[in-house]
Amino acid sequence: MNKLLIQKREEISETRVAKMVFPATTNHYETLFGGIALQWMDEVAYIAATRFSRKTMVTISTEQIDFKQPIPSGILIELIARVVHVGRTSLKVEVSIFLEQLDSDKRTKAITGHFNFVAVDENKKPTPIFDDENTQ
Repeated sequence: MNKLLIQKREEISETRVAKMVFPATTNHYETLFGGIALQWMDEVAYIAATRFSRKTMVTISTEQIDFKQPIPSGILIELIARVVHVGRTSLKVEVSIFLEQLDSDKRTKAITGHFNFVAVDENKKPTPIFDDENTQ
């Protein structure tokens, strides 16, 4: 695989999404419900994987998700997804969630995790990420 091509695709596929944590997404402790955090992380990881490969991608697994601190209601978060490993038919995306105080520049990493995807063809079978059409 062409290392310059991979580096270029990693750069253009980085995905950033900002969200507010509202009460409808929190648990009984008034912090972001873990299942919602995982859903948002999978969504942003999927976008990064698809932007990288320009193929149909499906989540095949997650790796350790580290919840470093609770995310309170009323805070702004930013999800950042980056492709960190590329195989023949699969790739790995690292997703981090950062907290941002609305009234200051303070920024803290709250959650990090890895999501694994595989490229699939029209028959839902694994297909190479790079082929003649997208290796230029």
